[in-house]
Amino acid sequence: MNSRTKARLRALEVLFEADQRGDDVIDVLIRRRTYTSAQISLYSEQIVRGVRDHDEEICEYIETYAQDWTMDRMPSVDRVALRLGAWELLFNDEIPDAVAISEATGLVRLLSTDDSPKFVNGLLDRLRQVKPTLLA
Repeated sequence: MNSRTKARLRALEVLFEADQRGDDVIDVLIRRRTYTSAQISLYSEQIVRGVRDHDEEICEYIETYAQDWTMDRMPSVDRVALRLGAWELLFNDEIPDAVAISEATGLVRLLSTDDSPKFVNGLLDRLRQVKPTLLA
């Protein structure tokens, strides 16, 4: 697992914990840095802060293109991986679109249901297709 993939996994853990507990993501980030041995890299923090800063529009985009799936209906890991992937896809120009989609798909392949990779890949690819209009 490369360092960026590890950073994404750590960011997903922070975002997932905040989602499950209803806590602020920055509070969770600080707690994890203070009380665990898990390495929280600068890129992990960049992801967490980016998702937090753009969460309203990210969630709106996901729900718009998820076709009959509300955020509440999605498995929690899928929801968090989609938010992370959408942030990389739409708001982080350093990451190629294909990499953002592949990495988010890989996270759910590792952590979620058998159907999750296809769902996450398809939804993020749809966001990639409409990206120019979303960011216009």
